[in-house]
Amino acid sequence: MAELREVRLPDIGDFEDVDVVELLVAPGDRVAAEDSLLVLESDKATMEIPAPFAGVVKEMRVAVGDRVSEGSLLAIVELEGAPASAEASPVAARPAPAAPPPLPRPAEAGTAAPAAAAESAGAGEEADDARLPGLVAKPPPAHASPSVRRLARELGVDLARVPPSGPKGRVRRDDVQGYVQAMLAGGTGAGVPVAGVQVSRPPEIDFARFGPTEIQPLNRVRRFAAGNLHRSWLSVPHVTQFDVADVTELEAFREGRRAEAEARGFKLTFLPFVLKACACALLEFPHMNASLDASGESLILKRYVHIGVAVDTEHGLVVPVIRDVDRKGIFALAEELARLSERARARRLRPEDLAGGSFSVSSLGGIGGTFFTPIVNHPEVAILGVSRMEWRPVHRDGAFAPRRILPLSLSYDHRVIDGADAVRFTSRLAALLADLRLLLL
Repeated sequence: MAELREVRLPDIGDFEDVDVVELLVAPGDRVAAEDSLLVLESDKATMEIPAPFAGVVKEMRVAVGDRVSEGSLLAIVELEGAPASAEASPVAARPAPAAPPPLPRPAEAGTAAPAAAAESAGAGEEADDARLPGLVAKPPPAHASPSVRRLARELGVDLARVPPSGPKGRVRRDDVQGYVQAMLAGGTGAGVPVAGVQVSRPPEIDFARFGPTEIQPLNRVRRFAAGNLHRSWLSVPHVTQFDVADVTELEAFREGRRAEAEARGFKLTFLPFVLKACACALLEFPHMNASLDASGESLILKRYVHIGVAVDTEHGLVVPVIRDVDRKGIFALAEELARLSERARARRLRPEDLAGGSFSVSSLGGIGGTFFTPIVNHPEVAILGVSRMEWRPVHRDGAFAPRRILPLSLSYDHRVIDGADAVRFTSRLAALLADLRLLLL
């Protein structure tokens, strides 16, 4: 008799309660090892989950709209070969655990304001209620992942007061963001503490009084991006340094290599040169390639150069990460950038494609504009904005000559980087882009 095996969700990184958005097989379908079974969509990416072995699908234990985490039972497959993954196990040996009953959501704290002090990482330190009169007794420490605890600290939210929606009473990222939104919408005129400051609740306006309106919900990617951008803007003291680079010779060199790149199957845009110059400059300015630790008292210097590149898609802005930019050539960077951009637009980025960035670049050159103020991708400390190149008259050797000028906009965390260092960084970046030979030194 053929053996039945369970297929459970493997480790997919720091993701919990991921939505099932598409089933790719049905009971009775024959699958080979590594064939995709279903599609999951997290806040950051869409990912396909492959079959760990060949066989015939007997049952699908999930449906579209379900939420799954590591270890969740996905399917029962009749085995046709040796299992290729420890995530598969005999059904008889490990029956599917019964789903735990939903835990009651804690009651809201009435009119009490949330604690302004953020919860310390992993320790769950108690707030001093004597300093916050009117608070009810604090509930037990909440269950939450490190990323959710970090978000709560940055927003100034007491995790113990956030109603959980995850399994076993676990607080999810959406719970924290929803709690803040609810407090902003229903709080007192004094507002609620967000990132250590009192934020007044937004006014309620009936826009339909002025003319026809339409409600268009944001998709998951845009909602997630909105939360990240809002958190970064509130928690990072932003300053933007503007500069320009003369890229006349570089643009001529790129044009001369365009045909060779197309023969290799990809386009040679200007962005790989910007990435390479950024990598070189980051090695010279290591505090630009860093993050503040949770205490805000130490700097974590990163001995790698992984640069995130903002990609505009119809679903919203995503930032895949190109690793070890300092160790790759221009053609290798161009090819990898084209591959990641294509995967981003097809919503096929993996979680690892979006993690580990130490610096970011946002290029609007293909659209237009001059200068802009990009928002730092916290916990990074700097981001470079690149705008459209244009011809400008430049006075050289006693006369004006047409030169190709590239606008640069560097936004940075002023807690880590001061204005003088920002100018030194953009000046060095402009010099590297003006003369490619400097990249060899």
